[in-house]
Amino acid sequence: MSGLHPGAGLRVGIVGGGFMARTHAHAARVAGAEVTSLLSSSPESTARAAHQLGTAPARSLEELIDRVDVVHVCTPNALHLPQSLAALDAGRHVVCEKPLATSAADADALAARAGESRRVATVPFVYRFHPMVREARARVRSGGIGRLFTLRGEYLQDWMLGVAERNWRVDAAVGGRSRAFADIGSHLVDLLEFVIGERIVRVAARTSTAHEERDGERVHTEDAAAVVVETSGGAIGTVLVSQVAAGRKNALSFEVSGAEGAVAFAQETPDELWWGRADGSVTIPRDDALLSPDAARLSVVPAGHPMGYLDAFSAFARDSYAAIRGEAPDGLPRFADGARAAAVTEAVLAAARSDGWESVDSTPDAVLEGAMAASTR
Repeated sequence: MSGLHPGAGLRVGIVGGGFMARTHAHAARVAGAEVTSLLSSSPESTARAAHQLGTAPARSLEELIDRVDVVHVCTPNALHLPQSLAALDAGRHVVCEKPLATSAADADALAARAGESRRVATVPFVYRFHPMVREARARVRSGGIGRLFTLRGEYLQDWMLGVAERNWRVDAAVGGRSRAFADIGSHLVDLLEFVIGERIVRVAARTSTAHEERDGERVHTEDAAAVVVETSGGAIGTVLVSQVAAGRKNALSFEVSGAEGAVAFAQETPDELWWGRADGSVTIPRDDALLSPDAARLSVVPAGHPMGYLDAFSAFARDSYAAIRGEAPDGLPRFADGARAAAVTEAVLAAARSDGWESVDSTPDAVLEGAMAASTR
């Protein structure tokens, strides 16, 4: 990343008006871009959100696209496909929230279109941008833990614990057939594959729904999923995702263990890494003097000054805009990575239905290769 403001001169449009829209706007501005337009679900919500974020309201998606260089799609999941396609077809760069689409086929189509367009199209798998995640990745990839034996990951929240809790994500027509796994499990599987450098090739799974009805409406999406995984290198592991885990607010964590050692990270304590050996373990603090170059690159404040979620999101925005400038930042999650997460999600749902092992579709890998080839022509 050549400096902290690769977004300078870029005009950003936000589609959506909720929490994620506010987060994207903050990250875009930290990265140096100008948030010039916003469109939400109605004229009233557009006016309100645009006023809150200090930007201009748009009357239509077409008007917003005409005003900007980059479109950030922060709308309900069923809108990701048409809105991202409209922006790509108009020659705009796109940042689209996860899950990239409500089906793997649609996510593949978006990834393929992004490759054909030769536009930068990224997905905010922002947990990749914690410096200590990059440190874990560097140590694993350099052989620091030896041959991978096992992995485990958890992503636990409690915001859907009560029977009265309900929003658009519960509606399968708007949020998609998967809720908990598509929403937060996608982050977790992306993070695991990013760190270990291996693909999850097979899964066995169980899903559960805590409340059959919410506010008198039948629920058809899962609140939790427990998954057994096998990787391309022969490692085995477990993944637990829940949005009904009492007291857990955003407890994303992973541990990967190999022949020589193990490494673990917890998102709620992001400035440290656990490093294990047979003869003992240590906690590694975020300190540039101890970090690999890529981790140090993302460590933008001195040791002892905490970094967190918004810092990771801003780093993602900076790298997305650096790619628009023609740079090639390492570890930038693109639409093909969103398609990959969608493929794992569909395999998890299929395994839960079949009561057996399901292979993960390898199409997203082929999509990634095609997208990367197209972007370098």
